[in-house]
Amino acid sequence: MPNKKSIWCSGPMLKDRRGRHKSDLAFFAAGFLFSIFYLILNLSYAQETPGYDDSGKRNPFIPLVTSDGRLLRLENNESVGGLELEGIIYDKNGLSYAIVNSEVVKVGDSSGDYRVLKIQKDKVIFIKDGETLEIDLKKEEE
Repeated sequence: MPNKKSIWCSGPMLKDRRGRHKSDLAFFAAGFLFSIFYLILNLSYAQETPGYDDSGKRNPFIPLVTSDGRLLRLENNESVGGLELEGIIYDKNGLSYAIVNSEVVKVGDSSGDYRVLKIQKDKVIFIKDGETLEIDLKKEEE
């Protein structure tokens, strides 16, 4: 009666010390090496995080058309001294905050080369090299 394994192989079956066939070990090693290569390749691509730079683009939450059908004229937000004042959270007790260049700052914080000197209800005063710079908050039209 012929050996079942000899029917499937044309040559002699080589075995290792544990009785496993050499072709099984080669297949396992190739699969293992491929898996390691695949993981390394995926990890190198996973470190790149996609980003979106919204500087210079309009605010998408401001409508382009008024309720009566008029088209709004969009003004470019020109920054003064590289600073763009986007909002103020004012507290008369002195715990005020301002949104400058998409960052929340308080008195004493720095934005670029400027330091926040004072936050008022409608403007922020900055200081740089002993010179002050006042930036007024632009009001949105309703």
